[in-house]
Amino acid sequence: MTGPDTKRASLSDLRKMKERGEIKPSLIAETPPDLPEGFWDDAKLVNHTRTKEPISLRVDSDVLEFFKAQGKGHLTRMNAVLRSYVDAHRSKND
Repeated sequence: MTGPDTKRASLSDLRKMKERGEIKPSLIAETPPDLPEGFWDDAKLVNHTRTKEPISLRVDSDVLEFFKAQGKGHLTRMNAVLRSYVDAHRSKND
């Protein structure tokens, strides 16, 4: 894609700009931190294989606006809140 803000530069120009500090290194290029021994020991596997059922659900308009105001993925967040509620109540009944 090109637009009015698009600039062109050769590879050698980009290298010179990087040497002068005009270009910041990519986040991908950074070395990941060393993780301490056992870092993943308490990690939990998230099950993304659950099937979801399409439904029609009526909610209060302020509830919907609250979730929409947080940006894209509001239905996923609403499902996560319901999942948390179900899990909490299931554990109380076990």
